[in-house]
Amino acid sequence: MGACLGACSLLSCASCLCGSAPCILCGCCPSSRNSTISRLIFTFFLFLGVLVSLIMLSPGVESQLHKLPWVCDEGPGSTIILQSHIDCGSLLGHRAVYRMCFATAAFFFLFTLLMIYVRSSQDPRAAFQNGFWFFKFLIFVGITVGAFYIPDGSFSDIWFYFGVVGSFLFILIQLVLLIDFAHSWNQQWLGKAEECDSRAWYAGLFFFTFLFYSLSIVAVALLFVYYTEPDACYEGKVFISLNLTLCICISIISVLPKVQDAQPNSGLLQASAVTLYTMFVTWLALSNVPDQKCNPHLLTYLDNETILAGPEGYVTQWWDAPSIVGLIVFILCTLFISVRSSNHRQVNSLMRTEECPPILEGAQEHQVAGQAFDNEQDGVTYSYSFFHFCLVLASLHIMMTLTNWYRPGETQKMVSTWTAVWVKICASWAGLLLYLWTLVAPLLLPSRDFS
Repeated sequence: MGACLGACSLLSCASCLCGSAPCILCGCCPSSRNSTISRLIFTFFLFLGVLVSLIMLSPGVESQLHKLPWVCDEGPGSTIILQSHIDCGSLLGHRAVYRMCFATAAFFFLFTLLMIYVRSSQDPRAAFQNGFWFFKFLIFVGITVGAFYIPDGSFSDIWFYFGVVGSFLFILIQLVLLIDFAHSWNQQWLGKAEECDSRAWYAGLFFFTFLFYSLSIVAVALLFVYYTEPDACYEGKVFISLNLTLCICISIISVLPKVQDAQPNSGLLQASAVTLYTMFVTWLALSNVPDQKCNPHLLTYLDNETILAGPEGYVTQWWDAPSIVGLIVFILCTLFISVRSSNHRQVNSLMRTEECPPILEGAQEHQVAGQAFDNEQDGVTYSYSFFHFCLVLASLHIMMTLTNWYRPGETQKMVSTWTAVWVKICASWAGLLLYLWTLVAPLLLPSRDFS
């Protein structure tokens, strides 16, 4: 009897997977907006790809990857000559991550193209966006299986450059999401302060602004201590000093009277959050510097021996502190992409989303009934195509994070390169310029409607 009930429950939930919209007529899913459920499930697909990539990096799985056609061949009639402690399994694990992330990116890029110019849930393509999850899962699995049978050749080398560009853009998207979060936070607490006529909300904003700036100052001090030397590491000194100077400048600009008149909700909370994030990206960049004197992460342990980094090589692994923190930030940002709704006009313009739409009365009735409801009959609340493009960039970014920016063909060892350093530093500069633009755009283009 229990087995029959369990089978019935599974069949009822299966109707959600094959329906034309997610769970609108199915009570097995939580009450929520149609658009939110769809984004969360697509994000689950991304996290599933990340999980498989992590499994591919485990030693037990790496040993089985020798059976696949791309094995350790570098070209026709040639094989990788392994040096010292580097084995073929390490290379295979990284290349497997390349293929898994290629499959994930290809899956979302397919939907990027399919969902161009979808305006409302009345569009026939919206049914495929918001439903048929079982069939989409089969497509995802099929692309993944096919990716693992791509001959190596120049695939890894070319895909590396796609990863570099995608990771650069996703770092910028992370900053835009941070600006949006800080703006919404600041706006909500200021509204509470005016509504309740309480200074506690102002004190809370001041506390977190002070906390973020304090953490930024501590981060700068630690970066100078651990990533620079008195007579060396000049690049690191320049990067830290320049980013600190730029953060001070945008903090001053954010509280200028003209900027405050144009954007009353702009303030030091957003600037402090951007400053802290910039120091975080600077830390990620310096953790990839291929110089042992300037990078404490270039120490690793193998067979109870310490191996120093240098031109002769060292083993680098993704689970060092910067990579783990970067993975956590990545997870939080992708989840925020899935559930966000914003009132920040410039951010909505950049992220291709609309301001928080009102919920129709009919939709509210569905919500009370405990079912997912369609809130996009009159217009989509986010760009389907741009959402999938963000997940494409997320796939590329996590690929570079898990492989520690290993560049296939450049060396037979898992070593950091200056490519990773410059990409992250340039992303931090571009992010600061982007935040500066959100501050001064209404002043420079007063006749333009940024909504």
